[in-house]
Amino acid sequence: MRQICVVGVGYVGLITAAGFADLGNRVIALDISEKKIEGLKKGDMPIYEPGLEELVERNVKSGRLTFTTSYTEGLKGTEYVFIAVGTPSGVDGEADLQYVEAAARSVAENMSDELVIINKSTVPVGTGDWVAGIVKRHQKAAIPFSVVSCPEFLREGSAIFDFQNPHRTVLGSLDREAADKVAQLHLPLRAPIVITDLRTAEMIKYASNAFLATKISFINEIANICEALGADVTEVATGMGYDERIGHHFLSAGLGYGGSCFPKDVLALAHMAEEKGKHPQLLHAVMDINADRRPMAVERVKEMLGGDVKGKTIGMLGLAFKPNTDDMRDAPSIDIAKALIAAGAHVRGYDPVSMGVAAPLMPDVKMYDDPYSMAEGCDALMINTEWNEFKQLNRRQLQESMNQPVIFDGRNIYDPAEMKDLNFIYRGLGRGYNGAHTAEA
Repeated sequence: MRQICVVGVGYVGLITAAGFADLGNRVIALDISEKKIEGLKKGDMPIYEPGLEELVERNVKSGRLTFTTSYTEGLKGTEYVFIAVGTPSGVDGEADLQYVEAAARSVAENMSDELVIINKSTVPVGTGDWVAGIVKRHQKAAIPFSVVSCPEFLREGSAIFDFQNPHRTVLGSLDREAADKVAQLHLPLRAPIVITDLRTAEMIKYASNAFLATKISFINEIANICEALGADVTEVATGMGYDERIGHHFLSAGLGYGGSCFPKDVLALAHMAEEKGKHPQLLHAVMDINADRRPMAVERVKEMLGGDVKGKTIGMLGLAFKPNTDDMRDAPSIDIAKALIAAGAHVRGYDPVSMGVAAPLMPDVKMYDDPYSMAEGCDALMINTEWNEFKQLNRRQLQESMNQPVIFDGRNIYDPAEMKDLNFIYRGLGRGYNGAHTAEA
């Protein structure tokens, strides 16, 4: 049984810790937050992720997963240390590495045995070399260690499945023996393993996220053009996706990307390029298109309500940046709500999972426990998050309770022709003839 320490019990760290424990390893999850660790010891999850609570509970009961705030305890007898702490955006868009630095320093000061230190956090190209320097400088004794980059590719809402069924494992190191050891940890996952150098592995993560963000901004740009020319972007995306060179994933027009990864990673990659004198025009276009989606949504609602939302009551169905998570980081709903309130609207909100997280971030939004009570007396509804629950709503019941049967569908979850038959004033994004007809209804 291998012993692993995972530093950080945020999204990536906790899933990594529970996932490796489930593979039969002994894992110590370490975090300096006493509140998080005490909560985890009681079975309280610091994040929402389907299946995570059961996974953690099972491995705690087996004795394979434990929690601590002590680096001395966490590193005793440990062979592998994963650094999985946050790397938020800095003032100029660069990744803020203060938590990585603190973790590397604490590992160096408390290590007593030879270690393989594995960067799991998304970090700028060159961070692996930098971490190695920090550890070397702060060791109390010259204990051998190696640094390996192992970027994560987890999707919120399906992160446990992604951990257990990865498309690939990317490992980067200047020490091939250390990379091979980390590869052994991942062999039970039966996925292709790519072994390269530190900087290339770090770049694979940024390039992957930037490409996926580009696909999202591309289809949103196409949605704008479809709307102007009378084509349906949902059918365009379907037709495109059958081409194996393109694929269906990340081709859903909507309110743009949010969350903890794409916004900061695209920005950080652009910052790295500019620091080296390059001109990342495409990355800036991706970010600009994404930023435009939020004010666009506000303008669409205004148009549907006759040009003004002052005094109108608008209900927001969905607050989290995507379904199956409570993550509100860079969620479009936050900016949209602020803009509507600034324009004089009364804004209500409902989300199946994220309202507890959302409420402090949106203090002027009145939260409701169910979508039907929220819709009562509304002048318009907005679909901000494509929760499956919203696809099955009784729309006749919604219509009967609203002041006006107006729905702006920011995720294209409804069929325009069906909404027209139900006598809704409905508008999606880039829905062509149907969208134009229902917008005029």
